[in-house]
Amino acid sequence: MKKRLNELLTDLMMIPGLSGHEDRVRRHLAGLIQDLGLATRSDRLGNLIATIEGNADAPSVMLFAHMDQLGMMVRRIEPDGFIRVERLGGVPEKTLPGQAVLLCVDNGEDMRGVIANKSHHATPQDEKYRALPVTELFVDAGFADADAVREAGIEVGTPVVYEPKVTRLAGERVAGTSIDDRAGCAILVEVTRALKDAPTRPTTHVVFSVQEEFNLRGALTAAHALSPDIAIQLDLSLATDTPDLEARGEVRLGHGPVMSLYSFHGRGTLNGTLPHPALVSLIGATAAQLDLPLQRAATVGVLTDSSYVQHVNAGVACIDLGFPIRYSHSPLEVCDLADLEALARLVIGAISQIQPGFSLDRDDTAR
Repeated sequence: MKKRLNELLTDLMMIPGLSGHEDRVRRHLAGLIQDLGLATRSDRLGNLIATIEGNADAPSVMLFAHMDQLGMMVRRIEPDGFIRVERLGGVPEKTLPGQAVLLCVDNGEDMRGVIANKSHHATPQDEKYRALPVTELFVDAGFADADAVREAGIEVGTPVVYEPKVTRLAGERVAGTSIDDRAGCAILVEVTRALKDAPTRPTTHVVFSVQEEFNLRGALTAAHALSPDIAIQLDLSLATDTPDLEARGEVRLGHGPVMSLYSFHGRGTLNGTLPHPALVSLIGATAAQLDLPLQRAATVGVLTDSSYVQHVNAGVACIDLGFPIRYSHSPLEVCDLADLEALARLVIGAISQIQPGFSLDRDDTAR
């Protein structure tokens, strides 16, 4: 499984898919799921959905991860051929100068560019320690004028992403673009592979969602259509084992999957997820039965799709499960393949235990 996850993750990280422009990623994933013998369908927003039929008397499950990535969008083309951009999603502006980017052209003939970084020799002292806002930045893609830019298929609204990259680090660690959340998508493929042949399982809707980085939009649409009883979301969990984050929690890279007990954005969108106690018990018991490590997280500053999915209809029992990640939303995020494999095994084991009689009555699991 780990070898397949490595290959899946590598392939997915190299496919650009800005929020609202996930089509290439969706088509690739649709092919993978269809190769497993399952039919897929897409809704008008672009979510990719596959249903594994199971015991109709058991609670139904929506298992999901988002396939979009954050990035930028062209907002102005200067007469001299330089390109102005606007952020789409939580792009950290301090990482942008000097970064290589990919301008995603409709015909697939993408163009490379670099976000300009003023020459060090010409940078005054007061600018050396200031993070430039995106409004002051521009992309140099080598064009001489605006006409040449447009002839290449680049226009206002063209998606721009970090140049796709995969780098192998020591051991089983991988660095690269859009590990958030292509790693979750890779895990979903592996879970689907296992569940379709499982002897006992609930009906499980596998959803590769869109526009998560654009205010958490896609999964909510899918949940309204599918009306699941349970929703399990796979996404990153902030690794807090680096010197700058060691006071934020106990999540360590390479120490296994993570169960979120509390997430709250804390600014702007005042939303978050407190998981359903029956699912907390299920995940904890499954990890113990399978002898899998399980980390726990309580995090302010993180928001996931489950924040909205939980409010659908009469309420959906939700839980966020994650893989530790370092340097989130940067051009080079870092994860550990062992964590991805353990998370896949945990999800397979947990969903397989959702049988008729599995109670979502909160009083049955109340403390």
